[in-house]
Amino acid sequence: MRNKSPLRSDIAWSNANAIGVHGYDLCNDLMGEVNFGDMAFLEVTGRLPDANESRLFNALLVTLVEHGIVPSTLAARMTYAGAPEAMQAAVAAGLLGLGSVFVGSTEGSAKMLAAALPKDDTQDRKLEKSLPDLAQTIVQAHRDQKKFVPGVGHPIHKPVDPRTLRLFAIAKQTGFHGRYVELMQCVSDAASAAYGKSLPINATGAIGALCCEMGLSWKVSSGLGVMARAVGLVGHILEEAVQPMAMELWHRTEDEATEHSRGKLRSKGV
Repeated sequence: MRNKSPLRSDIAWSNANAIGVHGYDLCNDLMGEVNFGDMAFLEVTGRLPDANESRLFNALLVTLVEHGIVPSTLAARMTYAGAPEAMQAAVAAGLLGLGSVFVGSTEGSAKMLAAALPKDDTQDRKLEKSLPDLAQTIVQAHRDQKKFVPGVGHPIHKPVDPRTLRLFAIAKQTGFHGRYVELMQCVSDAASAAYGKSLPINATGAIGALCCEMGLSWKVSSGLGVMARAVGLVGHILEEAVQPMAMELWHRTEDEATEHSRGKLRSKGV
């Protein structure tokens, strides 16, 4: 019989009269006292943020809540159209569409930067390769592996991503504009030169860099996208309930996608 280690969670507990979350009393210390972003920071770090951390972390979350009619919102709206009794299924459908192309590239950029510039090394510049050289190595490694460089380029936001400009401005104001941001900027420059086109830092690249600046694990970064986008998906589902588009999109898509097949049948006299 195997030995069983004790089960343990340090996040929360409750009894008949109170609920504790990371050492705080939910009702007296948190409810009405902290905002949603600060509560999210507490959940992922085990402590409440200071004023500068709060401002930047909330900005990261706000950045990812909404981006219009994209595949994740379409998936949520379509699922709601088929199962309006289950909002959670529609939200889940939208979240399942987050990955390396949409939102999930935040994790890729954070992981790339953290591996290239370990936190312990950021204080001793003499031990580091120059950031442009490091960026060249990163870009070349991705090209050799035929992988996209995460965090750069955007099909709509060019020559710059306005979200990136704003996030980096807030980072400067809050004291989090450091070596990871500089390295991400060098990666953008190196990638643009290597591919012969402008590849500016997009919002996910900026967020990946700022997660590193804040000392957050790269594993946290994709979670930020999940929690933020869930809020946006709920908004799209509520709009779908009163201003539907999913069924119309379905019928239009079906008509256009099958028109050629119907034409072939007509030509055969069927």
